[in-house]
Parts: sequence; structure tokens; C-alpha cells
Amino acid sequence: MADIAKYAPINGGNLISDFKSHFSILRARKTIAFAYAFVFVFIAFTIFLAFAPSSNPSSPWFTNIFTLPSTTNATSSPSSSSIFSDDSHFPSIYGYFFPNSSSQNSSRAQNAGSPKTAFSQKNLTRNEAPPHKVEVLNPPNNKPSLNQTSSGKNEVLKQNQTQIQDKVEVLKQNQTQIQDKVEGLKQNQTQIQDKVEGLKPNQSTVAATNSPEIANSNATVNVNPPPKSASNGEKGIAEKGELKNLTSSLMKKQSNGTNAATAKKGTDDLMKSLMNCDFFDGNWERDDSYPLYKPNSCSLIDEQFNCFLNGRPDNGYLKLKWKPKGCTLPRLDGSHLLEMLRGKRLVFVGDSLNRNMWESLICILRNSVRDQKKVYEENGRHHFRGEASYSFVFEDYKFTVEFFVAPFLVQEWEVVAKNGTKKETLRLDLIGRAANKYKNADIIVFNTGHWWTHEKTSLGKDYYQEGSHVYHDLNVVEAFRKALTTWGRWVDANVNPKKSLVFFRGYSASHFSGGQWNSGGQCDHETEPIKNETYLTPYPPKMNVLEKVLKGMKTRVTYLNITRMTDYRKDGHPSIYRKQHMSEEERRAPLHFQDCSHWCLPGVPDAWNEILYAELLVKLNRKQQEKQS
Repeated sequence: MADIAKYAPINGGNLISDFKSHFSILRARKTIAFAYAFVFVFIAFTIFLAFAPSSNPSSPWFTNIFTLPSTTNATSSPSSSSIFSDDSHFPSIYGYFFPNSSSQNSSRAQNAGSPKTAFSQKNLTRNEAPPHKVEVLNPPNNKPSLNQTSSGKNEVLKQNQTQIQDKVEVLKQNQTQIQDKVEGLKQNQTQIQDKVEGLKPNQSTVAATNSPEIANSNATVNVNPPPKSASNGEKGIAEKGELKNLTSSLMKKQSNGTNAATAKKGTDDLMKSLMNCDFFDGNWERDDSYPLYKPNSCSLIDEQFNCFLNGRPDNGYLKLKWKPKGCTLPRLDGSHLLEMLRGKRLVFVGDSLNRNMWESLICILRNSVRDQKKVYEENGRHHFRGEASYSFVFEDYKFTVEFFVAPFLVQEWEVVAKNGTKKETLRLDLIGRAANKYKNADIIVFNTGHWWTHEKTSLGKDYYQEGSHVYHDLNVVEAFRKALTTWGRWVDANVNPKKSLVFFRGYSASHFSGGQWNSGGQCDHETEPIKNETYLTPYPPKMNVLEKVLKGMKTRVTYLNITRMTDYRKDGHPSIYRKQHMSEEERRAPLHFQDCSHWCLPGVPDAWNEILYAELLVKLNRKQQEKQS
């Protein structure tokens, strides 16, 4: 109580003190009211300036603060397109307070729908400094008035707007050109597709050459090219026009898309080299792309030739290709050869070595067809020993590959001895019995030789016969000459050279070591070919006889002189891998029962067929040159 009484006014206070007290309260309220009024007026003035700015504002910077973002990129001023653009670090205050305004949404929509214009605007923003910035960086000596500054900006805006419009027009023109090019590419694509569709129906007949009419590319030479007057069946092979430009096709296939001029030059160079090349003077070279067909992939190979099936462990003999010194043989294209021989007959006549070559060709061709069920032996045979003839049909090509057994080419005969017994002889004056069956074939490949080395023929005792006369003793080489002379006369009299091509395959070398075929000769240890020519055997005298007979014939016969090329290949024989099921005697002494005469398949006879293929190509090419001349 004492404290309260101490500070209380005496007599309860007076009027003046009370008025002062109320006036202080009133003064505080007036101050607050004035502050509110000032804020209200400021806000009202600010809104007025924002929505109705003067045409001549006293402060450009103040006006720009409240300027709305541009709604059109192409017509925006430098200030709005650079400072207040999307890339600016100073967004408009109005936009900050009203982010969802219709003007801003409209601007964004137009930018999204016009990427090229936006791209031009951004380039302009980044590469061209706005006018007022330039003025700041380079202030003039005489500072222009605000009206002049505004007028200059308007001129700059108009110029920028014109430049932007020009750039938009250029972009539109470029877009039109690009669209035209795209349309042109689409038309080219359609044309290419049409050509591809047109080629598809012919695909089955062009498996390797792209066209039966352009398949004549990798030919090889005839060792002794015939004169132009001697056609030897070349017309018969090409007369239907199906084989036109065969070399061009094959060369184009090897060129892998080079232009036509390059392909033609390559074809001409190839043919020129082949026409002057000796196919039979060369060497065996390793080529890992061989053989032409996989081992054990051809069920038509006879057991005695199927070394792989019979357990031969090495495979180096499969990887060798014959390479003439003066040219390169074209790889045998089975599909191409089938097209060349559509509707034809190809016949092999001779001994088991020709059967070796015949089976090789069948396997090469059969592995080149789509449906192998349409390749079959005419009489359904699956083994090719013991019968007089065989014929394989290639149904889709109406083509046959045939083999006629005639080991001497002339007839084997029998005479009755004085004691009434029959005695075998060889009629040197009579052609083989089946000759009339193949004389009209389109291509005939003859051979003989190995059976002339057997004991009976080599001794020549009471064996050779002419007419009713049996020679008591006749030299085998003379007997061979007589037999070939008979054969040559028959060919001249019965084979039409305008229809048929005639080949004679020479002697195939044997490699018995330590004895002959019937006296323990062996070759099972051989896994590499002969590389030193001094170990090759002399040229067989019987082949010299053959060459003389061929030169004396009217019909042009192409000599396939494979003797030397086979002499290198002591590694290519079946040797002990000639059969799976041996007799008891063979099991006891397997090394005494070897085959060093015939050849494993795949193997050496495939190269003979490559040479035959090359010879056919050369003949067709020569025929075309004769027509052009």
C-alpha cells in the first residue's frame, strides 16, 4: 500500500494532465491511420501505372518492370526477348505475381508449337546483344533524350523483326527442300523394292550366278584351242541362249558390288589369262576353304572312296587346291554348272577312275540343289559297282550325269579254244557294247589306262584279238594304240561335233610302294604330297600314244592331261581306309590290302571336275566371241 500511495496523483489529478494523457493516445492512432492511407494510395498508384502506363514514361526502367512478357516471339522487342526471355535471369515482376496469366500461357504454347522460330529466337538472344545493352557498354558522348532512345529502340525492333522473319522464311524453304528429298528417297526405295520383287521369281535358277543368262565368268583355257571352224559341241551347249554372258555374271559375283565397268574389265582380264593358261602345269597349294563339300556329307560315295567314313584320321589331304602357274582356276560353282547344263546329258565312259570322277561331280552338284530328294539314281540304285551303267537324274534341271563301265573302251570278248573251253580276249577292233547309248550325249568324258597295267594285258599272251585273229604275243603299247585308234574312228563316225563336246581324261598316277596293287604295295603312311619334282615318275608311254591318236582325229577332243598333277598326290589314296568290313585275311594282314590307285572323296577328283568346269566356260566364251565376229 505504501508504494501505491507513493505514486498516485494527489487529489486524483487535474484536467490538463488528463488531456495530455488522451492526446498521446490520439496521436498514436493518427499516425497509424496516416500510414495505412499512404500504403493504400501507393498501391492504387502502382496498379494504375501497371495497367495504364504513360506513352512517355518518365522512367523506362520503371515501365519495363511492369511490361508483360511478349506473346509473340517473332515480334518481341530486344528487351522482352533477351532480358525477360526464358533464358533471362530477371523475370518480369508481373509474371512473378501472376504466373498463370493467359498471356504467359499463350506465349509458352506458341513457343512449343513453333520449334524453328524458338530456335531462331534463342540464337538471336545468345548471339546478338540487345540495343540498350550495347548502349550501356558503349555510351555515346552526347546522351540522347528519352524520346530519341525510345524511337531508336523501335527502329531496332523493326529491323530485328524483319531479320527474324527472313530467317523463318529460309527455314521454311529448307524444310520444303528436305521434304522433297525425303519424297525422292521414298520413290527410289519403292523402285528398288520393285526390282527386288522382280528378281525373286528367278532366284531358284540363280543360286550361284544371279542369272542363267549371265553366268559365263571364270573360264579356263583349252590346252590346244580348236580352230573356229571346229565347234565340237559348243553350239550344242549354248544354242538356246540360256548361257549368254555367263562369264560376266560369275565375275560380277566375285566383284561384290563393283561397278559395271570394273566388272567387265575384270571379266576380260580373267578370260584373257585363262585363254593363255596351261591348266595342267602347276602345284598343289593349301586352301582352308576346301574341300568343295564336307566329308561324309554325300551318301552317294562308294565305300571304297569314303576314307572319312572308313576311319582315316588325318585331313590335310582335303585342304589342297590345284593352282596352275599361269592363272587361277575358278572354284567350281555347282549351281552355276547345273544352269549351264540344264536339259543336257553329261556322260562318263571308262574304268573305276572315271567312276571316281563321276561320283565326285554328283556330290558337288547334289550339294548345290535345294531339294536333294529330287536327285536320284534312275533305277533306284545306291551302290555303283557291278552294273554296266548308272544314271543320276537332277529332276529340277532335267539333267543327267551318267556312267558307263568300259575299262578298255573296246569290247571284252570270248573265244572257244581247241579243247572246247572258253577263253577271254580283248577285241581291239570293236568299240564297247554300250556306245550307241551315249553317242548322242551333250558332253562325253572318256578314259582308259589302269586296266592296261594288269598282268593279262601287260603280258599280251594270246589275249588281244582283231577279227578272228588272236595275237599269240602282242606288245601292250601297240595293243593300246590299236584300241585307241578304234575308239577314235568310232567317235569321228558317230559323235556329232556340232552337238557334243568330247573330252579324254588322261592317266591317273598310282603310288604303290614296295610292290604293286596285287603284291603288297603300300601308301598308308603318306600324309603329304610330293614337293620335290625329282621324285615324280616319267610320263607314261601310253599317254604319248594317246596324244598321237587325238591329233589324227577329225573330231576335236579336249585332252584333260591330269597325269602330272596326280603324280604329286601320293597322300590322296584310300590306302588301308578303303572299307569298314574286312575279311579274315584282310584283318590278319591289312597292310597287304591297300588301294593306292583310286582317290579319297572329297579329294583329288574334285580338282579334275574343276578343270572340266573351267574348260566348259572357256568353250562357251569362245563360242560367244565367234558369234560377235
